[in-house]
Amino acid sequence: MRVAVVFVAEKQRDRLMNLAKALGRGLEAQGHQADVIDGSQDIGNKLTIYKYIAIGTEPISLFGGKIPGKVAPYLSNAGKIDGKRSFAFVTKSMIGSTKALQRLMKTMEKEGMFLKYSDILQSAPEAEEIGKRLHVD
Repeated sequence: MRVAVVFVAEKQRDRLMNLAKALGRGLEAQGHQADVIDGSQDIGNKLTIYKYIAIGTEPISLFGGKIPGKVAPYLSNAGKIDGKRSFAFVTKSMIGSTKALQRLMKTMEKEGMFLKYSDILQSAPEAEEIGKRLHVD
């Protein structure tokens, strides 16, 4: 199955990219084809061809749980994604990760995506393990 692992970063691009790649490795260990996509730079990418979509971002404020403003426009221009099964994740921070995850899930649901799972990821090994256990079928 084709799976897209999309990350949208504003401040910590390298950290978020490492988590997305680790999640992709975990999904590939299950036998899926995982494509890691940088949503901040690959704006023209369409997600229509993917059966499962993982979207990750970071909290950009400590208390408000804000997420990058590029997330919503990227999803609205990503092709036909309504009804797609999906996974939402944010990077772990001291404060605000839970609220940022809620905002990301709300943004994804607004586009019609069907959330199967969500999590706050702290490290690449943790992301890879989640990828190995994620039910995408």
